[in-house]
Amino acid sequence: MQADLIIINEYCQKTNLEPVFFDLLEENDLITIYIEGDERYFPSSELNDLEKYIRMYYDLSINIEGIDVIRNLQSRIQALEDRINLLHQRLKIYESDVF
Repeated sequence: MQADLIIINEYCQKTNLEPVFFDLLEENDLITIYIEGDERYFPSSELNDLEKYIRMYYDLSINIEGIDVIRNLQSRIQALEDRINLLHQRLKIYESDVF
């Protein structure tokens, strides 16, 4: 078992979340849940994303499918920004030769 796992039931008790929320996230591949014995866990590396999903779902009333769409769009935006930065770096090589 990994050392960086958080017990879902304990997290739910401390944050007043329903454990079924984790099931919805897992069904839509938004988080990973590990099961060992009677306990269910999620990786602490996914905690930041989980907190975003909680705010979107409970504070903004965005359904799980909407959260998935937002996550995919954010991922595509990040990939495009990375590509733009790479192209800017390549362009700088040619600009320095001109001047």
